Amino acid sequence: MKNYTTLIEKQKAYFKTNETKDIPFRLNALQKLKSAIQTNEIELMNALKSDLNKSEFDSYSTEIGVVLEEIRFTLKHLKAWSKPKSVKTPLTHIGSKSFIYPEPYGVALIISPWNYPFQLAIAPLIGAIAAGNCAIIKPSELTPKTSEIIASIIQDIFPEEYISVVLGGVETSTALLQVKTDYIFFTGSVPVGKMIMEAAAKNLTPVTLELGGKSPCIVHKDAKVKLAAKRIAWGKFMNAGQTCIAPDYLYLHHQIKDEFLFHLREAIEDLYGEQPLQNQNFTHIVSEKHFNRLASFLKNGEIIIGGKTDGQLNKMEPTVITNISWEDLIMQDEIFGPILPVLEYNNLSEVIGEIQKHPKPLSLYLFTESHTVQREILQSVSFGGGCINDTVYHFASPYLPFGGVGNSGIGAYHGKGSFDTFSHQKSVLKQTTLFDIPYRYPNMKNGLKKIKRFLK
Repeated sequence: MKNYTTLIEKQKAYFKTNETKDIPFRLNALQKLKSAIQTNEIELMNALKSDLNKSEFDSYSTEIGVVLEEIRFTLKHLKAWSKPKSVKTPLTHIGSKSFIYPEPYGVALIISPWNYPFQLAIAPLIGAIAAGNCAIIKPSELTPKTSEIIASIIQDIFPEEYISVVLGGVETSTALLQVKTDYIFFTGSVPVGKMIMEAAAKNLTPVTLELGGKSPCIVHKDAKVKLAAKRIAWGKFMNAGQTCIAPDYLYLHHQIKDEFLFHLREAIEDLYGEQPLQNQNFTHIVSEKHFNRLASFLKNGEIIIGGKTDGQLNKMEPTVITNISWEDLIMQDEIFGPILPVLEYNNLSEVIGEIQKHPKPLSLYLFTESHTVQREILQSVSFGGGCINDTVYHFASPYLPFGGVGNSGIGAYHGKGSFDTFSHQKSVLKQTTLFDIPYRYPNMKNGLKKIKRFLK
């Protein structure tokens, strides 16, 4: 197993020069990253096509464009974010002033996944750079072409003592985790997230874990059914369902179930054609292992839409399954593929009760025109983030911090959230020397009596 101590120590030494803390330096680094991405746009699209069969539209809208917008937003606001914040000082501290200084942690380790291999590697890097850190990226070995392009881009514009990309598999991640860094940012599955947190605990390294889980989607009886079906089909089946915030399962009110499923079939055909396996732009499942896992779910319930597969190309049609219960295999873990199980309900309370029995999801989606229903769900169910009358779209807003809760993750990022994640908030009190407050000293006569009166 390779030892990465030299690389990490080199980055720690560079960080101590304070160069990365300089605001013009950070802005320049972000500009370099933006320009390099734009220059390599075609190469990135080709790599994403090779790894996942992503279309140019999908590659730009869900990977490249999202990252460029994140950089633009960060460049616009970085100076304001990085300024020390003056905060109130209590009367007991009269004569002093209080400030919060955002400061970088040092060397950040970013371990990214395969499902959005470019976006989920570079988006946290933007936050790390903006906050003034050095960084090491370990991209996924399951999307080798994209990982190689990421490594090439970073190597061309940054010295390795500042930003570096390390390629390799599980053994590489394990080796990196054995050396103490100052922050760990991980995106991936819950089981691996637990291992990351365990490794981080040995060095008391702070972490952000962007995980997943079974994100519910609820369509209530008063929803605008046709529009809901279109938005759910889009959110569920983009990237062949390999999206951590995709609707994992569907709860349909019994009054609109048949109507909704009719429109869902229409929406899927409209988005992907009558023969999705023949659609040259439909994303592949990332590997044979993941394909076989998903194929095993097709034995559950009754397939009413899709269900066809191509094992040679690891392709699977958008598939909808009914007659599902929580005891079925498909409901035990996050699906992470183009299969949508459907459950039926009569009363909202039964939906809330069932969701509450399971780990807190990364996302929740609710389709209803009723503010009462919206309020009931938002008050009763804990989840990372989500949408009312839409799916997935909250992820793309730089004003909404994105992250999980409980089993679905720790911490959040995007926009200022990314800057905050990679910054320690250092609290500083600046005390006057013009006078001294006597009450705090133990030798003051009747000190206890006076300090009690003062603190009332």
